[in-house]
Amino acid sequence: MGLFNVSIEKERALLQRMERLGIRESDITERFVKGSGHGGQKINKTSSCVHLTHEPSGVEVKCQRDRSQSLNRFLARRELCDKIEALVEGRRAEREQAIEKIRRQKRKRSKRAKQKMLEGKAHRAGIKAGRRSPSRPE
Repeated sequence: MGLFNVSIEKERALLQRMERLGIRESDITERFVKGSGHGGQKINKTSSCVHLTHEPSGVEVKCQRDRSQSLNRFLARRELCDKIEALVEGRRAEREQAIEKIRRQKRKRSKRAKQKMLEGKAHRAGIKAGRRSPSRPE
């Protein structure tokens, strides 16, 4: 194990990505703060939440996904790379796109869209009803 509590391959991949994006450790300000949210006494006592600030770009990241401070350090750096990559390449991060896709899927249909959908269903039902064999009189 190296700097973080992850495999050497993952750590090496992260450091290469940071180097490719031009992120130096000396440009990052790292603070450890107490987390927020669920967790009760444990989260109120430990400073496992990592707050990173990339000085040149002003990008800030806060990570408390895991109970381990060292793993949160790794995850925070990965999130920082994602954000800076999105800024550099001028594209939206995959995470933001996924969130937006879910938001669109959950959005309620408009009245017009719902009416159109129901008209289409009624039309299809009529076509299928025409295929039925005529019922025999009993």
